[in-house]
Amino acid sequence: MTGAGEDWLSDGLDVAGADCGLWVPGVDYVAGWRGAREAADRLNRALLGAGLELSDVRAVASTNEDGCGVVRVAGWPTAVDRLAGLLEGLTHGDGGAA
Repeated sequence: MTGAGEDWLSDGLDVAGADCGLWVPGVDYVAGWRGAREAADRLNRALLGAGLELSDVRAVASTNEDGCGVVRVAGWPTAVDRLAGLLEGLTHGDGGAA
């Protein structure tokens, strides 16, 4: 998340993913990453607003092998469980409609 420093990127959560590898020449990964970064920043602001700590759970921008943006949620199981509970609380009574 921009503005908060980048130290949280190396606080113990492995956010690199198993699919990190070599990039293919000629694929525009930056454009896909930019879109993913904007979405990840928005989700991270929402996580903070919900009282979660980014050192416990956060959205991480990435791209796939084709250069399409991807946002992954990385977190400690207890924090992800809390996030799931918050989301479940939003969907009760309306069948999950957003």
